[in-house]
Amino acid sequence: MFTNKIQFNRPSLVLTWFAIACLFHGALSAVESESFSWDKMESIRQSIVIPTFPDKDFDIADFGAVADGKTDCTQAFKSAIDACSSAGGGRVVATGGVFKSGPIHLKSNVNLHIAEGSTISFYTDPAKFLPAVLTRYEGVELMNYSPLIYAYGQKNIAVSGGGILDGGANEDNWWSMTPPRSGQRTEENPHTVDILFAMAENDTPVSERYFGLDSKLRPTFIEPYACENVLIEGITIVNAPFWMIHPVLSKNVTVRGVTCSSAGPNNDGCDPESSENVLIENCVFNTKDDGVAIKAGRNADGRRVNTPTRNVIISNCVMNTKHTAVAIGSEMTGGVEHVYAENLTCGEIQRVFRIKTNSMRGGFVRHVGLRNVTVQEATGTLIDFNTRYGRESGPFFPVVETVTLSNIHCVKAKQAISFEGTEDMPIRQLQLSDITVDTSEKASLFHHVQATAITRLDLGFVTP
Repeated sequence: MFTNKIQFNRPSLVLTWFAIACLFHGALSAVESESFSWDKMESIRQSIVIPTFPDKDFDIADFGAVADGKTDCTQAFKSAIDACSSAGGGRVVATGGVFKSGPIHLKSNVNLHIAEGSTISFYTDPAKFLPAVLTRYEGVELMNYSPLIYAYGQKNIAVSGGGILDGGANEDNWWSMTPPRSGQRTEENPHTVDILFAMAENDTPVSERYFGLDSKLRPTFIEPYACENVLIEGITIVNAPFWMIHPVLSKNVTVRGVTCSSAGPNNDGCDPESSENVLIENCVFNTKDDGVAIKAGRNADGRRVNTPTRNVIISNCVMNTKHTAVAIGSEMTGGVEHVYAENLTCGEIQRVFRIKTNSMRGGFVRHVGLRNVTVQEATGTLIDFNTRYGRESGPFFPVVETVTLSNIHCVKAKQAISFEGTEDMPIRQLQLSDITVDTSEKASLFHHVQATAITRLDLGFVTP
């Protein structure tokens, strides 16, 4: 373990395992647990069940929907979904024009299909998203506004087609509910999120964490909650109130060929949380926040639910995100393991990969791999691990270990790498190879790290 801040500069163009071992005077530890293996990715992919549906269509126009962008089609969607589910399943089809709607709740064996050239345009009046449903807000369970498309405890569901889902969010409606930074909030004038977090820390029953019209907690866009065999395919999502695709406590989730384009606050593209067997492939993320952000609950509530996210594959995606291409945390209390991210193309972003947690969040990140990535420019730190993220601290020291990063190229970065562990729980068992940054403004930082293998690093720092 080395505890001082180490700077890698340009003259050391190629760092081999031998050179690193000599540099740290034999302080590197042996692998203490199972090593990461890319060979497991294919078996995980094959185990993910993709739902299929009977060859029956239920056109929402037959249930009273009018594609004029004005008529309220909420009841038409509900009636069509009820009829489809009762008949054993099939597709509920929206074809031609713009369908105005409130929340849409899916049922088992139903594929909501938005045909190319069609749009579902959602209302932005919060009252239309009540009564409240069981959901999560930043890793904490509560009763809150319904997500725009929601399913609870359903099996074999899909949202598909080449059409558009428009959340209608902007600064005059949903986005205006965004809480100010924590340092700008006070006990005398808390945001709703502070009230929720206090309830969770005090172990208030979830049924009593009820937030109605006074809530400033924005709903997610698509949220399968405690569902199994979920497909989200081909659609374009725009103008989201909050996180865009948010599987919670779900198993076998496939997100493919989806475009997420939204410039609002906290507009992550896909946030699998406490879920298992998740495939995200061939997607385009044009988002103001993270592209993919993997979660697993927050603080006391995360320890109560105690369900990790595991077996996640992210492949062949374009990441034009303002923040991070792939992030883990900061709500990761239940733990994250077996994540495989590969073949990513990034434009100008802050970071390509980030792990963020602290000793209040706790949890673990292990058996994670990232490979075959190109980045045009990282305006922040290209690869950033921080186990002291934010202002919280406590007795729950997080574990970050068994991470493999390889074949990553960035043209320009403010900083190539920052690994910030702690003396109590260092970052450990890393394998870094073939990481190149043509130009970097700041030296890379390795603080409280135990490395197992480092080869062929060119971190691009030029001493002024």
